[in-house]
Amino acid sequence: MKYPEFIYKSYKIEKIRQNIIISFHFYLTKEIQFHPQITIPKKDFKLQIDLESDVIQNMVFNLGLIELISYWKATCSPKIIIEAPGSLNTAQIKWWKKLYFKGLGEFFYQNKIQNNVDDFVEIEIKNPKKFQKQNLQPTHKNLIPIGGGKDSIVTLETLVKTKSSNTPLILNPREASLKTCFIAGYQQTNILEIQRTIDPKLLDLNQKGFLNGHTPFSALLAFTSLLCAALFGYEYIVLSNEASANEATIPGTSINHQYSKSFEFEKDFKNYVANFIVDHIHYFSLLRRFNELQIAQKFSQLNKQYFTVFRSCNKGSKNGIWCCNCPKCLFVYIMFSAFLSPEELLHIFGNNLFENAKLLSVFQELIGATTTKPFECVGTYAEINAALSIILQKSAPTKALPLLLKYYKKEHINLIKSKSAIKKELTYFNQENLIPNFFN
Repeated sequence: MKYPEFIYKSYKIEKIRQNIIISFHFYLTKEIQFHPQITIPKKDFKLQIDLESDVIQNMVFNLGLIELISYWKATCSPKIIIEAPGSLNTAQIKWWKKLYFKGLGEFFYQNKIQNNVDDFVEIEIKNPKKFQKQNLQPTHKNLIPIGGGKDSIVTLETLVKTKSSNTPLILNPREASLKTCFIAGYQQTNILEIQRTIDPKLLDLNQKGFLNGHTPFSALLAFTSLLCAALFGYEYIVLSNEASANEATIPGTSINHQYSKSFEFEKDFKNYVANFIVDHIHYFSLLRRFNELQIAQKFSQLNKQYFTVFRSCNKGSKNGIWCCNCPKCLFVYIMFSAFLSPEELLHIFGNNLFENAKLLSVFQELIGATTTKPFECVGTYAEINAALSIILQKSAPTKALPLLLKYYKKEHINLIKSKSAIKKELTYFNQENLIPNFFN
């Protein structure tokens, strides 16, 4: 094999002027080395702990373990050697292998890589350094990761009564994520804006045909948020992941585009942190009780200023637009069509997506008429068909249906849900969550 080893050489955290800089060194060959960085502008946030403390060094070490997956996947080297100071026992290595394997499930599937969790990679520790787990006493404050979509907005509005204790955290800020915070009443000085810089050498490898694909971004966000919570004294990391994230992208398998948003990962992460890193920082999703349909309903009742600034489209996110041609756009359009007027939808999207014939194959994937769901953060088949059923119920019988709805009613009448089935989706309550009593 051309690239038998991938080496995690080192990590560093330092304060340079008003920034906290985290840097990593990953080594593939003498010619192929990576130096990604994460920059945290300190602003007026007060450091609550020494950067050289065991708990911070341990967090940065672990942050490097999730950062490296973006670089390792280019070659899928059979061995990861960890020379950076830190330690992983047998249970921790098993934990990381599970996260890598399941978090890269879509990547392996799309690149036609067949493997199993036990044998796909070996992890070897070369320079073990034992860090002491610490018992921090953070203040009763909430760190809220914001993506600029509907879910984190619902979380911000749900926690409006604790606003003085809330701090939005944005990884690689964009217009939508910042504007949603501004509408919620937060000043830019009170937002943690974190910049993650990918080494351009990785992009060069992608251009040369090295392996590429989806990585568990929300796991990276989890470890980044954990570090920020420790640095600045936050007790709670409040996520906005819904119950729907648990459903497999390919039915009957464990392949899930949203694995690192799933309850399985949420539990695993909470236990890993408590067992090996720190006590008294709680990581949980406030929206785990709800499905996507309920969240769309809640969002539709919020301040209409949000309607024109939120963005869920990954393809158009860099330009702050809805591309109106991808699975995510169509999914969100379906969800909101159940609760908003055609005029409001046009104001948000600028188009009637139900009239776009090019979206028919995507529509079929979303409703469950094909063998896989789109590899996107979308809701369950049940929620999507419930939303479409609501739309059909409220459609005027004398008015012609748009193209995709007409197709749905004609070809998939068996998927149309009864009023009782719709009610079941709208009154759903997921008992499987880690929400502290304080937030109930």
